[in-house]
This record gives sequence, structure tokens and C-alpha cells, in this order.
Amino acid sequence: MDADVTIIGAGVVGLAIATELSRYYDQVFVIERHEHFGMETSSRNSEVIHSGIYYKPGTLKARLCREGRDMLYRYCREHDIGYRKCGKLIVATQKEETGQLEEILYTARRNDVADARMITVAEAAEMEPHIRVVQALFFPSSGIVDIHGLMQSLENESANREVDFAYGCEAKGIKQDSGNHAYIIHIQDTDGSFFDFTSRYVINSAGLEAEKVARMAGIDDPQYKTWFWKGEYFALLNGKHKLINRLVYPVPEPNTTGLGIHTTPDLGGRQKLGPNTIFLEDGKTDYSVDPAHAKEFYRKARRFLPFLEPGDLAPDQAGIRPKLQKPGDPARDFIIREEEKKGFPGLVNLIGIESPGLTAALGIGRYVRSLLQKYD
Repeated sequence: MDADVTIIGAGVVGLAIATELSRYYDQVFVIERHEHFGMETSSRNSEVIHSGIYYKPGTLKARLCREGRDMLYRYCREHDIGYRKCGKLIVATQKEETGQLEEILYTARRNDVADARMITVAEAAEMEPHIRVVQALFFPSSGIVDIHGLMQSLENESANREVDFAYGCEAKGIKQDSGNHAYIIHIQDTDGSFFDFTSRYVINSAGLEAEKVARMAGIDDPQYKTWFWKGEYFALLNGKHKLINRLVYPVPEPNTTGLGIHTTPDLGGRQKLGPNTIFLEDGKTDYSVDPAHAKEFYRKARRFLPFLEPGDLAPDQAGIRPKLQKPGDPARDFIIREEEKKGFPGLVNLIGIESPGLTAALGIGRYVRSLLQKYD
């Protein structure tokens, strides 16, 4: 056996899984088709540490976001990773939206987000004097994190436990080796050559490619169908970034594919707006930001940021989220499944890992470990 565990994908979730499993297994491999970790969804997001307030109680998203949030803050403190627990405001800008705030607060409490509270206009104005609000929710446990620093720390910790990272390598085939109770993984190396190796367990944490990797292994489940949604960001210019200190979110729309265009400060003092939600029907990755969309950002954000002017926005970055829903579908939970019932013991698929995947990453690592414990 060449490896105890092979993890396909070195985004923040794959790195968190590698860190966790390296405590229990001697030979852990991580395969990443890019030249560096976190070059897709993990490095193209809001860097928000979520409280766990939006997700249906009892789902993996709710549970792992709450667990992962606490683990992430602790990990950042212990490993000197930049973060700021700046808090989040969800604001209603008209009376018709206040009922939705009550619903969000009810869900938050069911998800054990104990510090969530409704605040008055005066309290909101004291926190953020430049926003427009008729009522707001405040979540002190929300924050932001240095995602690159986090991923670098997870890679370093894993490497110190002798996890092997194969960057620039891509899995091209996975098949069962039933005689050895293992999997044979067919790899294309950085120089274009091919080779095979065996692994007792395989963790599919391939992000945007996770559905493809599941099919490669022999699992073609229609419930695993993922859809790509692009989210663009625009930076705040002309000193307007200094007028906001916290995360400020609008009330989300029903069955939303995102949480709405919101403010996101970073640890360097910049501030951006985003993301929007653009359905990529053809499934192709496109990281461009359309400057014309500044009008949409201005229109939506000005509802709660009355100081905005049309020239205050500049294209920043874009990311792509692998969702388990297409337009019009209800929101769905993460799929994190050990596939013994499908005839693939020791194969774990992680499908549709989008927000709150960053917040939940360390919790996901621990959850994947629990799925493999029955084989120990």
C-alpha cells in the first residue's frame, strides 16, 4: 500500500482534512492539480467567519459552521493567524423586511448562536453611523480571517507530520483494488507522464471538480450534480472604505443562492462589496469582473450605504461557488458522505462545499475523520 489516505484537492477544506487525518494516519498524500494550494474557491471569497445563522437547524451546514467557527478562532489564536472578530449587522432598510430579521434570529437561536440580538436604530447608528437602517440584527461572533495565512499554516502543520503534497498533479482515474481493500489512483504528473499508486482511503475534496472526481470513481448520482455560480466583488474607493467598520449585510432573498451584496473589510483596511450571483449555465470557469455591473452594485448597496456615489466602485475579484442548486431550486445542504452503501468503502465524497465551507473547514476535517473511524 502506497498511502493510507489520499486527499484530492488542496483548498482550505482539503488542507484542514489533511491536518486532521495526519494525526491518525502515517501516510497521507494530497493531490492538487494547480501549482499551489487554494487557487480556486478558497482564495476568491469574502474571508468571512460566519456565525452559523442562516442554515436549517440540524443540517451539516448549521452544525459544522458552528463547530468550525469556534475551532477556527482558537486555531488562529494558537497559530498567530490574522483575524478580526468585527461582528456582523444584518440590516432592514424598510419596515416590510423586519419580519425576516425575526425569522433569522429565530433560526440563529435554534442553531445555538447565543450572542445574536436585535438592536435598535440608535444602537446600529452608534456602531455604524453612516448606514441606513430601520432595524438590525447584530452577531458579535462573526469576523474575517487571513485565508492565505490560514492555508499556509495548515499546509505547514500537515507537512511537519510528513503529509506529502503533490502539486501540479491531477487525478485521471480511480478504481477499486478489491483484493487489497484499496483504491488505485491514476495520476498525471507535472511533466505530463502518468503513474498509478494505491491508497486505502480516498477523500474527494476537489471543490469545483468534486462531481467529476466522484464520477471518475464510479459514482454517478444525480443528487451530486453541481452548478457553478460566479460572484463578483467591487472595491470601495475615494476613502469610502473608512466609513464602515463591520460586516454589513442586507436581508437575504428567499431561496437565495447568496447572502446578498454586502460589505467585507479585510485585515489590510480595504473594503469591498459583493458578491453578486451569476449562474454559469455552461459550467465554465470565468473569473472576469464586468465593470458594467458596478451599476447593479451601486443600486443594491446604496439602500443601506447612502453615502455611495457611482464613482466609488472599482472591479476587484471574482470567485466561483459549486452549488447543489440551479436557479429556482431551494437551498441544499453539504454532501459529505462515506460511500460504503454505494459499494465504495473508504471513499468520502465532499460535494457542494460552498459557504460556509471556510468557516466550517476544521469542523469538516474532524467530521471526515469520524466517517473513517469504523475502519480503524
